[in-house]
Amino acid sequence: MKTDIEIAQEAVMEPIVNVAAKLGIGEDDLELYGKYKAKISDGYIRSIQENPDGKLILVTAINPTPAGEGKTTTSVGLGEAFGQLGKKAVIALREPSLGPCFGIKGGAAGGGYAQVVPMEDLNLHFTGDFHAITSANNLLAALLDNHIQQGNELGIDTRQVVWKRCLDMNDRVLRNIVVGLGSKTDGTVREDHFVITVASEIMAVLCLADDMEDLKDRLSKIVVAYNFEGKPVTAGDLQAVGAMAALLKDALKPNLIQTLEHTPAIVHGGPFANIAHGCNSVRATKTALKMADYVITEAGFGADLGAEKFFDIKCRKAGLRPDAVVLVATVRALKYNGGVPKAELSKENLDALEKGIVNLEKHIENLQKYGVPVVVTLNSFVTDTEAETEFVRNFCEERGCEFALSEVWEKGGMGGIALAEKVLKTLEEKKSNFHVLYDEKLPIREKISIVAKEIYGADGVAYAPGAAKQIQKLEELGFGELPVCMAKTQYSLSDNAELLGRPQGFEISVREVYVSAGAGFVVVLTGAVMTMPGLGKKPAAYGIDVDASGKITGLF
Repeated sequence: MKTDIEIAQEAVMEPIVNVAAKLGIGEDDLELYGKYKAKISDGYIRSIQENPDGKLILVTAINPTPAGEGKTTTSVGLGEAFGQLGKKAVIALREPSLGPCFGIKGGAAGGGYAQVVPMEDLNLHFTGDFHAITSANNLLAALLDNHIQQGNELGIDTRQVVWKRCLDMNDRVLRNIVVGLGSKTDGTVREDHFVITVASEIMAVLCLADDMEDLKDRLSKIVVAYNFEGKPVTAGDLQAVGAMAALLKDALKPNLIQTLEHTPAIVHGGPFANIAHGCNSVRATKTALKMADYVITEAGFGADLGAEKFFDIKCRKAGLRPDAVVLVATVRALKYNGGVPKAELSKENLDALEKGIVNLEKHIENLQKYGVPVVVTLNSFVTDTEAETEFVRNFCEERGCEFALSEVWEKGGMGGIALAEKVLKTLEEKKSNFHVLYDEKLPIREKISIVAKEIYGADGVAYAPGAAKQIQKLEELGFGELPVCMAKTQYSLSDNAELLGRPQGFEISVREVYVSAGAGFVVVLTGAVMTMPGLGKKPAAYGIDVDASGKITGLF
């Protein structure tokens, strides 16, 4: 089997104007970035607002493992399968971060014959959206420090600066730094920090904004620091909004590319799900719903992170009502959850499968709490046995879920026909009664407790002394009625990455709580999750190269 990048580089792409034409988008409604990428114009988005909405299908997964699950591959393959069935479908995905591309995880274009292309462009600089977000974030940081240097009219307490600089790269040495060293003209000496760009509040703001007016309103509310009286200082107070919005003008427009089978794909925004809210932009999803009969979107990592935030933050804020959920698992990942080492996952092991399938069981239960019909799909591997597949099929059907085998990695859209038909059947026969998990007007601690107990399966929540004080302060400042964005390891239902399967008898440890006022949620840091990842001993960057002709190798 060829590598993902080899398959992508051998693909014959359609000019993006032809892909857009299938959706009724004219060339004048596109802003071209070469031959195969384009942004959709603001004018076109406004022109389709009276169109009826299509059906919204969320693709999510069990907790990720080194064995791989293939959530994006399934999303892409499902969209291709709808195309094979003659359905008007659009895929709505997140943009990849450079951090995991050069780290461990790799890119986010799908895999095998279920990919979006151009794969290298998407995984690297794409249309510059992340660079714009990084620039806007760091402009705000520069204006903040300059304000302090130029007399500090707002009375900013330099010990209470909460705005961090960002970089779209895994770079652990930037987590905690000191700035302003040197002479008096070099600024005020203080502790500072970096987060990865996908954890920046600017990313969250861009992904939740409806239009430029909404974007600017959200930018103005961003809390950057507190003054000596303990009151918030915002980006609006620093007169930073206009310049930040100017940097984000083009980044706000959704990007259009295609799959290997020329299915349209809107790829826009990319907050991480373990340290941010994990969904593509509201603007992209809403635009796709006006353009197609079926929209396939995804949420990052497992359903305990991405899907929970898709429902409780994105859908709540944007008024979206998903019609069905596809939950992706693999036999290999379930056996890994059952204690089988990665090197032995190719062998049939029904005992380990039975032990590890409790992870899938918990995710099914969680999704059903939102009132949305669930279809479980096994992303097929050649090492899966018939007995293993049938065990999972029976397990799912006993729990009221439709089940389908997916072979999209190997066969593209044709390998997703069974899944697409099950999704269509579900849409026809089962009505979604979507509702969020909690009332956002509840106290912050109660909202955290509901997510911890209902979604993670925790017995309770333990708060560090500092976190308890932060919650009290946020509620006193009027931020208590916002939804919570839980930052947690993706590898476990708990906040301990080592606890696989369906952990029991644990507490969630909350170490820090702060507000993302522009995005409109309270961020809750749990366990040891980092907002600036680091590189491993042998990062993926070691294997990436480009030859004299410009051909890139090693991306995956």
